[in-house]
Amino acid sequence: MQNHNYKKNIAALLQGKALLRPLAATFYATTHCNLNCSYCEDFGADRNHLQSPHLPLADTKHILRVIRSGMDGITITGGEPLLYPDIDALILYASDELNFKQITLLTNGALLAQHEPILPALNRLVISMDSVDAASWMGVLNVSRRVTERILENVKRYGRLQSSHDYRLIVNCVLSPDTLAGAGDVLDFCMEHQITVSFSPQAVDDWPHYGLLVSAEYKAFIERLIAFKQQGAPIAGSLAYLRSIRDFTPYACYPTLIPRVMADGGLVYPCRPIERRGGGNGGRPSNLLEVESWDEAMELATAVYGEPPRHCSSCFQQCFAEPSLMQSRPFAWLSEQIRFSSSRAVGLIDYAPG
Repeated sequence: MQNHNYKKNIAALLQGKALLRPLAATFYATTHCNLNCSYCEDFGADRNHLQSPHLPLADTKHILRVIRSGMDGITITGGEPLLYPDIDALILYASDELNFKQITLLTNGALLAQHEPILPALNRLVISMDSVDAASWMGVLNVSRRVTERILENVKRYGRLQSSHDYRLIVNCVLSPDTLAGAGDVLDFCMEHQITVSFSPQAVDDWPHYGLLVSAEYKAFIERLIAFKQQGAPIAGSLAYLRSIRDFTPYACYPTLIPRVMADGGLVYPCRPIERRGGGNGGRPSNLLEVESWDEAMELATAVYGEPPRHCSSCFQQCFAEPSLMQSRPFAWLSEQIRFSSSRAVGLIDYAPG
């Protein structure tokens, strides 16, 4: 189902507006995690003591109701979202009572066996997987080999269950200097097991990792992805996005397409990269626990910070770049829908891994 806000945004862009309506929100159900991934700048088991306590289920339901008043899609993430004590009830509420049209769960996959009843409620299940070698992957996740082996087995298992539970499994691989050598094996694994795969470059302070900027190996791998995509491989990334991360080409970013809502209900405006930088250009000017609608939250946000900047392109994370590219290039989006089954399956305009 095409998001109705997409059409409204085309008209807004023609009028020169930068404040676009959301296609889907990313809600951080918890900022606690059970892994310590080397490339993660925000979360990790070693940082759990610094994180806020979990909200009661009634509060998270209110947050989801406010989100639903403004859009059809939601991505539930973390931290590790399966650590939220009421995650099953929350996802079922989003599906059965709020009737979100697209529900995506982004997880590291280690705890999925304890939550299989929620699978039929999902449209997309995104599992982070940066290697097919359990031994080498240990050092990236900073866990035991037993954990990496379990995640790899879970990826295979939940790939097999896609048809019976009617969701699409997407493997999300972060390309970093530590994972680049094994990225080709991740691609081959996903093609062998008929799993859609997504690749994004590691960010450091919201810029691509310098090791990728100067890496011929990185550029050659993205070239390979483009070629495989054109041949019909199950790659969740538009040709426009893949070309942008190959050359790190500047693009017009529209951060309000995929807004972030933190675990305490805080709306990050206009985006997390700008909030991190400080300087008074962004932050958390409204909390969804204190409003009754999405429009009310956005009115508060824009009253404080105004419209998003019109020229901001330091971030090449797929969750920001892909929706912006597909929203601003409707003919490219239409071409993706016509040519590639993987693009139709993941819904590029509201797909937000990461």
